[in-house]
Amino acid sequence: MTPVVTAIDGSYIPGTTSGPYPARPGNRVRAFIDGPQIMRRIGEAIANARHSVWLTVAFYSDDFLVPDGQEPLFDILDRAVARGVDVRLLIWRPNPETAASPRVFGGSAEQRALLARRGSRFRIRWDRAATVFCQHQKSWVIDAGQPSETSFVGGLNLTSVAMRLHDVYVEVTGPSATDVRHNFVERWNEASERHAPDGNWTCDASDELPHAEHPREPCGPSTVQIQRMLDGRRYPPTRVERSILEQYQRAIDAARRTIYLQNQAIPMPEVARHLLAAVERGVDVVMLVPAIAEGYVYEARNDPQEAARFWGIETLARHDNFTLAGLAELHDGARRAAYVHAKMMVVDDVWMTVGSCNLHPFSLSGHTEMNASIWDAAIARDLRCRLFAQHLGVDTASLDDRTALHQFRDIARSNRTRLETGAPDWQGFAFALSPETYARKSGVKADLT
Repeated sequence: MTPVVTAIDGSYIPGTTSGPYPARPGNRVRAFIDGPQIMRRIGEAIANARHSVWLTVAFYSDDFLVPDGQEPLFDILDRAVARGVDVRLLIWRPNPETAASPRVFGGSAEQRALLARRGSRFRIRWDRAATVFCQHQKSWVIDAGQPSETSFVGGLNLTSVAMRLHDVYVEVTGPSATDVRHNFVERWNEASERHAPDGNWTCDASDELPHAEHPREPCGPSTVQIQRMLDGRRYPPTRVERSILEQYQRAIDAARRTIYLQNQAIPMPEVARHLLAAVERGVDVVMLVPAIAEGYVYEARNDPQEAARFWGIETLARHDNFTLAGLAELHDGARRAAYVHAKMMVVDDVWMTVGSCNLHPFSLSGHTEMNASIWDAAIARDLRCRLFAQHLGVDTASLDDRTALHQFRDIARSNRTRLETGAPDWQGFAFALSPETYARKSGVKADLT
């Protein structure tokens, strides 16, 4: 059966004007779902790299293994260095006021001793964000400036825990990969710790990279715009950027039929107001979030001063064309709540954004973030169909976007009824969440059996 395509041109969805990177045609884009598939492709790209491997790191732990060889990342990077590849890691160093985490490679004395014992010769430069915030970008650039240059943008952290969470990445090859490279060069040359005695590994502050003079030649059908969040407490006024938030608002305002969101957090009012306007004009919206929110969300739920954070989902829930949903997973034969870590949105099956930016207060007000927005109906639709097949257990390739979202809504609501009645025969893994009880003790429990 020939797939139904409702639109072939997403040009009515405007790009942003506030950031330095334009929407560039001529890119080749591939989308990857979940840690094993994401890292299998990135591992392949590292193995094939002949010139350079540059990555930005937010969270890292030594138990992170790259499939299918189940090798530690540092082993793979050391091997790349041994064959003459320029390997650089730009890693977030938390400030003292940042909440402690065992999954941060901030360049402590113990971690530097580990690198010394390994004899690791890849270059590291550490970089702080402002106050409690994070250098949250998760990007890769392979063979920077060469004909084989490609880049990756998404949300996956480099930890064993992250490999078990639901996530999405895109590979961008072409002119916009040069913008991902430019971001890395800009941050590398201006990293906060470059002059600190312990701010570098196997390099020093004089190690600077040249900026790209020209974008790479076109090689594919997709228009891509690289967008960022850069906070004014960390960067000078001329560099402050909020183009990811601007893009979310513009794309939601332009939506004609459907919006499918996956995010680690429910949207702040800056986004929720635009979603409400879309729902009120008849756009179908499905939002997939973690069924069990993080602890800080539960704390906010019980704080009257934080009520605005939950206004959006509660108001949206009054409309039948809005669905809030979570995911289940099977563990030792039992059904339990899964964690959604992806940060992506598909509009009208013609446009999508994928990246590191959550819709919570941290990403929208202080973290450094990167997303890739993509104008390509074939890519957007294919990703939506693959995600629905995974979450619903049904093939929606023969359905238009609106019918497919209605099916998601119906299956999620039916599964919620099965959850409440103890019926075991779910269809797929998505189930509806109650906005009124979300992040409350009266809401969903981790054990869904």
